[in-house]
Amino acid sequence: KNNLFQLGMYLLIVILINIIGSFLFTRFDLTAEKRYSLSPATKTMLKELDDIVFFRVYLDGEFPAGFKRLKNETKEMLDEFRAYSNNIEYEFINPSESGNSKERNDTYQLLVERGLNPTNLQVKTKESNSQQIIFPGALVSYKNHEVPLQLLISQMGISSEQIINNSVKQLEYNIINAIRKLAVREKPKIAFIEGHGELDKMQVYDITNALSEFYTVERVKIDEKVFSLTKRDSTKDGKIHVRNLYKAIIIAKPDSVFSEKDKFIIDQFIMRGGKVLWLIDPVSASMDSLQNTSQTMGIANEINLEDQLFNYGVRLNNNLLMDLTCLPISMVTGMIGNQPQISLFPWYYFPAVFSQSEHPVVNNLNAVKFEFASSLDTVGTSDIKKTILLTTSKYTKIVNTPALIDLEICRNEPDESQFNSSSQPVAILLEGKFESFYRNRIPPALADNKYLSFVEYGEPSAMMVISDGDVIKNQFLRTQGTPLPLGYDQDTRQSFGNKDLILNIMNYFCDDSGLLATRTREVQLRLLDSSRIENEGSYWKLLNVIVPILLVGIFGWIQFLFRKRKYTR
Repeated sequence: KNNLFQLGMYLLIVILINIIGSFLFTRFDLTAEKRYSLSPATKTMLKELDDIVFFRVYLDGEFPAGFKRLKNETKEMLDEFRAYSNNIEYEFINPSESGNSKERNDTYQLLVERGLNPTNLQVKTKESNSQQIIFPGALVSYKNHEVPLQLLISQMGISSEQIINNSVKQLEYNIINAIRKLAVREKPKIAFIEGHGELDKMQVYDITNALSEFYTVERVKIDEKVFSLTKRDSTKDGKIHVRNLYKAIIIAKPDSVFSEKDKFIIDQFIMRGGKVLWLIDPVSASMDSLQNTSQTMGIANEINLEDQLFNYGVRLNNNLLMDLTCLPISMVTGMIGNQPQISLFPWYYFPAVFSQSEHPVVNNLNAVKFEFASSLDTVGTSDIKKTILLTTSKYTKIVNTPALIDLEICRNEPDESQFNSSSQPVAILLEGKFESFYRNRIPPALADNKYLSFVEYGEPSAMMVISDGDVIKNQFLRTQGTPLPLGYDQDTRQSFGNKDLILNIMNYFCDDSGLLATRTREVQLRLLDSSRIENEGSYWKLLNVIVPILLVGIFGWIQFLFRKRKYTR
């Protein structure tokens, strides 16, 4: 009777737990770094899905260990997404499955056309080396729309193991960001400012297309029109209310003077919570002027913004930075017949800037390509939070203007003792409640305008100052003039992190859900020692096979002796 009663109680407890579990949903993450705990923003977006999001993941087949790990982590992350939404479906596909080489190549071409980038692996064994083409990505579809998703995050200057680890770290952000592209209903509005010699449509063609996946992108010419960035509404009680038309604006490489009225309009946009990405060249210098002569001058770029930015907390310095960690440029070194011979030489005015910060805007970001950058300083305004996000390397030289820029420096070995101005800031984030630059000094033309609703102390806002306008400028294919992807360099044939930087900045400015914070997720890298595997592999394999068998045998023998002794008595 006691046994039956206990059995009944156990069954009743199990039934009660299942009933409670049908109403209450929870998951327990026992990993040290909480790698399976999704962010609140991710959970919210998953619960709002009203249709199937289907992932075709092209990571099936025989891969090296690192890519197997990326595949397994991707599957586990998608399973975690499915735990919070019944609208997540996926399948893993091997694009190299066909034994027919033409069919394989057709599949590869189709995937490239749909936006996935292939990776050519060098598979090394003791006997030989071989190549293997894989597509570490997925095609994500939702309501008849599709976007490509790159699962492998390429970064220069780090090991392949670290690249895999960083890709795993950013899985949640990359996957939910792809869903966000497809599921967002109302896109925030952002604008490129025109009218002061800023970069034109074609020069920002690629980043405009990339931003259009998340935002409604416009181009606005302020032209001293007071309500070019804002809108005036009248309330029921007759009061005037002024609100911003855009979440953020981009000022990309202006080369002419801003009038005080235009500066005032931008200032009041900031005071009402608007965000600004300033891409300013403190010094005017260009490679175009070096095409016909080997020398040019770098001179101060007077555009009348220095005092306004100083008021917000950043000083633009009239200098140029030379960095031993730099990009090369192509130069003609001679002629063979009628064909010019072209070689690559390091060009110290083009720093390759690597992020050292864990801020979500630049965390695990690929190197960013700069051209004729200047240094920045933070100043005053203690109530404004200032974060230096990008700096040059520790081998930096500061050249004050006016500066002679001579191509001959490429042909000579640099004097490293002169490159001693370590880590100069080139990108600074400012956050907080800014004080109006025009407090107590409104321009006379605006002083008597009763509809302005002048704001002296702003709402919480943010701005980013980058000391190089070319960071957002795409190159053009030399033979056809076609715009290239932002960050791609024709001389080195490498892609840099410029596009991701701009997208991250705008997401940080405009995304109220907090998705960007998931980029800081930390996943510990627990790798086996490859040298010990090479030297001691057989020993550890044998140990792992024999020791469990011996333990089971010893335990069985001890139990046999114990039972024999017990029952012999």
